[in-house]
Amino acid sequence: MVLNDLNSRRLSYLYKTLLFVGTITLIVALFPKENKFKYRFVENKPWMYEDLIAPFDFAINKPLDDLNNEKRKIISESNLYFILDNTVVANKRKLLVRKFDELYKVSQAEARQHHLKIVLNIFDSIYKKGILKYDDVLENKDKSHTVYLVQNNVAEKKTINDFYSLREAHEYIESQLALNKIADKGPLRDLIESILIQNVSYNREYTSRQQMAAIENISTTKGYIQKNERIISKGELITANRFQVLQSLKEQYEGTSGNIHNYYFILLGQIILISIAIIMLVFFLIMFRQDIIADNKKTLLILSIILLVVLVASIIIRRYGYEYIYVLPLCIVPLMIRTFFDTRLALFVHLITIITIGFLVPDGFEFIFLQLIAGIVTIISTVKLEKRSQFFITSIYIFCTYSLIYIGMVLVQSGTYKDISTQNFLYFAFNSMLTLVAYPLIVIYEKIFGYVTNVSLMEYSNTNNALLRELSRKAPGTFQHSLQVANLAEEAAHRIDANALLVRAGAMFHDIGKIENPGFFTENQMNEINPHEKLSFAESAKIIINHVEKGVILARKHGIPEQIIDFIRTHHGTKRTEYFYRLYKKQCCDEIPEETFSYSGPTPFTKETALLMMADSTEAAARSLKKPDKETIDNTVDAIIDNLIESKQLKNANITLRDITRVKSVLKNSLVSMHHLRIEYPK
Repeated sequence: MVLNDLNSRRLSYLYKTLLFVGTITLIVALFPKENKFKYRFVENKPWMYEDLIAPFDFAINKPLDDLNNEKRKIISESNLYFILDNTVVANKRKLLVRKFDELYKVSQAEARQHHLKIVLNIFDSIYKKGILKYDDVLENKDKSHTVYLVQNNVAEKKTINDFYSLREAHEYIESQLALNKIADKGPLRDLIESILIQNVSYNREYTSRQQMAAIENISTTKGYIQKNERIISKGELITANRFQVLQSLKEQYEGTSGNIHNYYFILLGQIILISIAIIMLVFFLIMFRQDIIADNKKTLLILSIILLVVLVASIIIRRYGYEYIYVLPLCIVPLMIRTFFDTRLALFVHLITIITIGFLVPDGFEFIFLQLIAGIVTIISTVKLEKRSQFFITSIYIFCTYSLIYIGMVLVQSGTYKDISTQNFLYFAFNSMLTLVAYPLIVIYEKIFGYVTNVSLMEYSNTNNALLRELSRKAPGTFQHSLQVANLAEEAAHRIDANALLVRAGAMFHDIGKIENPGFFTENQMNEINPHEKLSFAESAKIIINHVEKGVILARKHGIPEQIIDFIRTHHGTKRTEYFYRLYKKQCCDEIPEETFSYSGPTPFTKETALLMMADSTEAAARSLKKPDKETIDNTVDAIIDNLIESKQLKNANITLRDITRVKSVLKNSLVSMHHLRIEYPK
């Protein structure tokens, strides 16, 4: 037996070691292996470090605003490219001749030929220049604006004035017909104009291609720093130019992983830092929450939350960039840990998580400060998490906290409100909305790890629960008894800092097994018929005892969590069914089979299950009192709870004598209030 316990402990320690080592390994694997720039700097602030000497040659990158301005300038000043469509001209010329023959006839052949020659000359002259199709890109462009005409993949330099517009073509036709002294020029003019079509059009695709080629040729640098050149001295002001030099050095320093030698040093450094953070978590659990470190499932739950958040943070940074890290709802960590455990652990785990992610972001101090305060606000707002609406309220608090801290940081760093970016407020708003994902995540974790939170306990203690409705319908007396016990146990739980919601939920379900045979329990016997009169004492005891086992089966069938089922199993502990046991002892001379009249247990093993046993026993006893005055109730409560202690029913529960004394006081006062005598109203 001792050897088995020793092996079990060794396996448990090995499992824990693998959990923590695996967590460290996975986090390190998620971290980028580039060099980390160790200096922090802010524009218009003094350089706080020793003189900075360039460690290698590097180019000075242009500021992003300058690059964007150059791109906009190229787009606004770039050449416009047009294409000439000559394929339609030949067809239109033939159509012109055919329509001339059909619609315009002259008696003399010479005159007819002369008019056709004039029409064709006008047509050819117009299309020698081309008719320009209007496009929005030509708006506000004067006639001398240079454009390029593409023919056969060859671009020829032109001006807008080199082409006709439809109006100019019309004026040219009028002038030429007048110049040739055509008496009846209307038909000829209409004929030519009906044939005209715009054959010079703007080619947006070709223009964009030329713009992109020009943009790609923009130089992204504007200078060069040589190795061993002094970049900035201690105390010097970081001007805009120096800031750009420092930023360029940082980008090139962090953008390269260096040689294989550097890679291994970076890897070793990450292992050391992450290991220290996780080891601090281990020490915290050992010192303050041994119940968690002893439970492998609870330990895995905490580590999985940390890993999940670090994984998402790593993906966001790698794929979208550092600025999008503020979209990640890191306050989910303290929210979930607080829901499953307590506020102190929630704060510590949140701190470990943001310190770990802080290694991934450029401005580590600002990031950690922002997330730490937001996490504290989250914990404070969920100290008593009993309603789902609190998640929404907490998300609003988180948004306000992020926004105020961000505004304060900008004012301190830049000294002006003009640098405040509205885009960051959008990040914070999206972050706050994503915090609401904590609720479905909590439900998923409850199902995976088999735990139950206060939010779920509120739902289970609701009398509209299907199983409780069935209890109230089939065993109304038991249902009322459960309600009374729930009220007693909940009030006592508040006095000794136990989980009041868990006690209430357990009390509502503790007698659920009486649904199957409700008439065998006195609280449900509405008439004088007692079914136990037809049974032996042993059979009656068996039916009474079996309500515990049947309750466990029924609760599991309806998906009730194990934490609540524990109350069903333990609310009678290993006590005897005293009534039938004493009757058997009185009437039978045989040896008394005590196990026949005893519950199989186990005895209560938590403060909450012990509370239920005391509340259940005293409430049932108070119901049977013929004279339920204060003195009788006080004596009954003392006698019953003292008997529970003497029979060692409470020995496995982490409840102190001081707690028991307080519980007695609550039960006495509450039971007196329930059973106080009322005045008799006159008939």
